[in-house]
Amino acid sequence: MDISEFLKRPSGAHDSKPVLFDLSIEDHRTQVTVLASTHAIQHISDDYTEQLKEYFQVQNPSKVYTPEFSALFDAYLKNIESQMPLWQHGRWVYFPWNSTIVHILEESAFLEVRTARNKNLITTEEQNKYYNATIGIAGQSVGHAVVMAITLQGGGKHWRIADHDALALSNTNRIRVGVENLGLLKVVMTARQIYTTNPYATVEIFSDGLTPENIESFFIPSNAGPKLDIVVDEIDNLAVKFLIREQARKHKLAVIMAADNGDNAVVDIERYDIDPTTQFFHGRMGEVSFEMLSTLDKFGIGKMITKHVGPENVTERMQQSLLEIGKTIVSWPQLGGAALINGAAVAYCVRKILNGQPLESNRALISLDEKLVPEYNSPEQNSRRTKIANDFRKIFGL
Repeated sequence: MDISEFLKRPSGAHDSKPVLFDLSIEDHRTQVTVLASTHAIQHISDDYTEQLKEYFQVQNPSKVYTPEFSALFDAYLKNIESQMPLWQHGRWVYFPWNSTIVHILEESAFLEVRTARNKNLITTEEQNKYYNATIGIAGQSVGHAVVMAITLQGGGKHWRIADHDALALSNTNRIRVGVENLGLLKVVMTARQIYTTNPYATVEIFSDGLTPENIESFFIPSNAGPKLDIVVDEIDNLAVKFLIREQARKHKLAVIMAADNGDNAVVDIERYDIDPTTQFFHGRMGEVSFEMLSTLDKFGIGKMITKHVGPENVTERMQQSLLEIGKTIVSWPQLGGAALINGAAVAYCVRKILNGQPLESNRALISLDEKLVPEYNSPEQNSRRTKIANDFRKIFGL
């Protein structure tokens, strides 16, 4: 074998959807037999008995810490096995991209065990609304952290995710993913992570990102699928951000947007679901249009973003870094910790909105600096930050 030629071969593994099998059905058994005989299945994971034990615990919490629990569970397991072999119970999920098949509980039991430790920080009613929602997320940098936070909490069975980029090595400082995914489309990478956490999810991917041509179908699909219940905006393109808000206003949906700012987060909440007359970006960019935002050069984009975030909110090191773009650094800095903070904050906002609970309707600043840096709010430090912000404002002519 010529190893240099072998290494040039593309993998071709761009599948983003798993396949669910019910092995109590003969046709499904045949399909899995074919996968096994052709070596498409290389790895098997089966801890179904342990999953059943957890499910039995969740169903019988008052029995868990009693002496008779083991005997009760043994009787429960014996009854299940008397109906048909254990390997025919539940579902088997095949992940083609890693040649793995996994034995899991049926959906309702799977969800109950998956979210058991949420109770009662999230009530059953809240969990159901969170889970059954259709969530749209544009952008897969901070957006990836948002997806993971929502999925971990048992939210969002139905997803639409949009991004046109492939994963680059420099992205891995803020996206929780392994190097085996380098070069993979970010939407495929994210879809796989959703499915490996919840194989019962449905994920529609927009691998061209959002454009004027496809944005309507992102909100209201042409395939008769569910319309979005909420949208998260984590893209860099200001003009497309404008289009997102046009559609959100049209369909009366809330828009959540979070931006990392050094180690901190800036979370913006626009409630077009409550008040369709809400100004785009809460008016922080002034009067803008799709055409105007489409023609901005790099400096103009930086100026508009700074105007939106507010120079007074941009951390000192972020300000210094922005002025070094194209000189000593390639692009604006982003930290993995800040992406995780944004992900957690947006997941919180999404859950609150879907459940009709009170929530800030404008902006929230989440600052680790403020909470953890000594003397952060001292008169001297406040004065110093004000001077730095004013100098930064002058640079951009704000």
